Amino acid sequence: MTTAQHRILAPAKLTLSLRVTGVRHDGYHLIDAVMTTLDLHDELHITEGNQGLEFIGPYASGITADADNLVARALSFIDRTAHVVVTKNIPHGGGLGGGSADAAAIFRWAQRTSMADVIASAAIGADVPFCVVGGQARVSGIGEVIEPMPIERRNITLIIPPLHVSTPLVYKAWDALGHLQADGPNDLEPAALAVEPQLVTWRDRIIEATGQIPTLAGSGATWFITDLAASVGQGLREALPEAQVVETRTGQ
Repeated sequence: MTTAQHRILAPAKLTLSLRVTGVRHDGYHLIDAVMTTLDLHDELHITEGNQGLEFIGPYASGITADADNLVARALSFIDRTAHVVVTKNIPHGGGLGGGSADAAAIFRWAQRTSMADVIASAAIGADVPFCVVGGQARVSGIGEVIEPMPIERRNITLIIPPLHVSTPLVYKAWDALGHLQADGPNDLEPAALAVEPQLVTWRDRIIEATGQIPTLAGSGATWFITDLAASVGQGLREALPEAQVVETRTGQ
């Protein structure tokens, strides 16, 4: 008997714009965002009929393959078993939705992609519904309302500093700052800078190296610039050797 094996790609998520529109009675924040998938992706190799979870690849360090991992939670949620090997190409801790993308890949492998499934997947994580649908979309509610949009193919340069920013702490800071609406496209940026002041230094260094103002991706810590000239991108790598600089495209 041949054991079925599957290869599923899990594209990274980039939040192009984000407005925080309110807070639900249970404390969850409501958003109005535009998100897109990226060519940058993890890769899942799934073997049916077995059990186990492994992480390999350049960004596998520090990821625990226990019951709290989003892949394990997704398998449990849909009541399926499989042996899953995840090749981690998406840097973690930068707000690019790597864990959510991996969980969403489980839903797509299991063909659990109906609207009801998409909404239900928010129980795994707020970014999982968008990652199940993919492409480009307007995302609202707490992340479970997905309205597909035409895909805009753009070159994106990601600058990922060696920082970790806690999303819950950023939302808490947004509350403490009086629910500020930012001047730029991301309402969470001022709150993220308050939580992690080193982000200001990184933003200023990026401006100095490129002459362009970067946008913070969600709650951070990733900064990004759209359509950066290749020569400027090379200079950026030389100016910020401590950061991960990744060139990719939107709308896989």
